Amino acid sequence: MLTMDFIDEQQVIDEDTKNQIESLLTFAAKKENITEEAELSISFVDEEEIQAINRDYRDKDKVTDVISFSLEEDEPEIEGLDMPRVLGDIIICLEVAKEQAESYNHSLSRELGFLALHGFLHLLGYDHMTEEDEKEMFSRQDEILNEFGLTRE
Repeated sequence: MLTMDFIDEQQVIDEDTKNQIESLLTFAAKKENITEEAELSISFVDEEEIQAINRDYRDKDKVTDVISFSLEEDEPEIEGLDMPRVLGDIIICLEVAKEQAESYNHSLSRELGFLALHGFLHLLGYDHMTEEDEKEMFSRQDEILNEFGLTRE
């Protein structure tokens, strides 16, 4: 079971969009064989906030669409405790998501689903720093989106 905590300080994400993201990431968790209890948070922020996060934590002083912080990276596995697996945090910039949805000529809900899944795969260890890793991650991303039925409209 995957539990998600949505943080929407701008209060612009409707329940249908949250439900779609929750369903998509639950579907992705099953595809990635996550069978234990797991948790993550998804925050929706503005350009100013994501730029500050990108600058402070990644040394990149620019706006971006999605940032994820894995809480499992380099952490020892603790066995025997009955606690959920805490995957990490996904932070999505709503303004950039809107611009990208318009640019790619698909819905905002599709773009938010895409970005949430992209961040989720990063939490699971996928990356796109090399051409080979990028091909693997983007292929997996497309496969999950297509199987779930969230295609470009």
